[in-house]
Amino acid sequence: MGDRSPYPTEHMALLKKINQILLLLLILTVCAILYNKVHKAPSALKNDAVDLESPMEMEEEIPVVICAAAGRMGATVAAISSIYSNTEANVLFYIVGLKNTIPHIRKWIENSKLKEIKFKTVEFNPMVLKGKIRQDASRPELLQPLNFVRFYLPLLIQKHEKVIYLDDDIIVQGDIQELYDTKLAPGHAAAFSDDCDLPSTHEMVRSVGMQNTYMGFLDYRKQAIRDLGISPSTCSFNPGVIVANMTEWKNQRLTKQLEKWMQRNVEENLYSSTLGGGVATSPMLIVFHGKHSTINPMWHIRHLGWSPDTRYSEHFLQEAKLLHWNGRYKPWDYPSVHTDLWENWFIPDPSGKFKLTRPDS
Repeated sequence: MGDRSPYPTEHMALLKKINQILLLLLILTVCAILYNKVHKAPSALKNDAVDLESPMEMEEEIPVVICAAAGRMGATVAAISSIYSNTEANVLFYIVGLKNTIPHIRKWIENSKLKEIKFKTVEFNPMVLKGKIRQDASRPELLQPLNFVRFYLPLLIQKHEKVIYLDDDIIVQGDIQELYDTKLAPGHAAAFSDDCDLPSTHEMVRSVGMQNTYMGFLDYRKQAIRDLGISPSTCSFNPGVIVANMTEWKNQRLTKQLEKWMQRNVEENLYSSTLGGGVATSPMLIVFHGKHSTINPMWHIRHLGWSPDTRYSEHFLQEAKLLHWNGRYKPWDYPSVHTDLWENWFIPDPSGKFKLTRPDS
C-alpha cells in the first residue's frame, strides 16, 4: 500500500477559498444594494426633498386677515395692495366675506395686478351672531356681521400660531414683517394700540371731541360695568389692528368670553354705538383689560376718518407705518382727508361696480 495522493486535500482547500471569496462578494453586493436603497432615492423624491428644504419653502408664512364687505371692497383691495407692495415677506391673505360678496372680491383680485398674491377666501356665517347683537339705529354700519370677525379668529384660521387682523379702512406704508414681529408677553393672546400712546394724536383727539378712555365705551351707570373694577379713566385701545396668538386665544376661551359680553349687552344695554366705539370694541375692552401687549404706535396711526377737516402734518404721515381711517369719513367717500395717500394703493374695480365718490364725480 503506497502513500495517499495529495490532490484531494489541495482540492478541498481551493474550494474553501473560492467559497470564502463568493461569500465576501455576496456580502458586498447586499451591502451595495442596501446602501443604494437608503442613500439614493429616486430622482423625483430627491427633488422633493430639496424643494422642501429650500429657503423659499421654509420661510415663515405671515397670515393677514382682512374682511371684504359689500360696498367697501375698494378698501379691502387698497389695503392688500399696500401690504403686498411694501414687503418681501411670504404673506398669505385670508379674505373674509359673506357668501354673496366672495365672488366679487375674488374676481377683482384675479383680474388685476394683485393676481400674484397668495390668498384664501373664507365665508363668515352671520348666524353665529344671532341673538348676540343689540340693534341700534344711530350707527347701523357698526352692526354689520363682518365687524365681529375678529372675535372668531381661531375658528376661521386653523393652522397658524400667530395672526395679524386688520380693518379694511387702512393702508400699510411699512414692511408688514415688522408688525408680525411684535412681541406678545407670556399669557397674552393679543397686542393692540393704546389710545393714549402717541402724543402726536392727542391734539386730533381733543379737536374732534373723541374719547380715548373706557368712559367713552362703557356705560358706568350700569352695575355690571362698575363691578368690573376698571377705572373709567383707563386708557382704551383700538382693535382695528391686532397681532394675535391663536393658542392663547383658544386656551383662554376668549371667543366664548366675548360672546358672553355681547349677550349681556343685549339684555342689559351695557354699551352701545351711541358711545365712542360701537358694539365691537366694547367687549374686547372688557375681555382684554390688563391682558394685552402693545403695538408700536407708528404701526397704527388712526382717527383719519373722524373729521372731514382736521388733518395731520404730511411729515408725520410719511413717517407712519400704518394709517387708519377709523370714523365716519372714509377715503373712498367724500368728504374725507388725506385721500391722496389712500388712492396711491387703490386699484379700480374691473367690473365697474365699485366707484370712488369724489366732488367731481
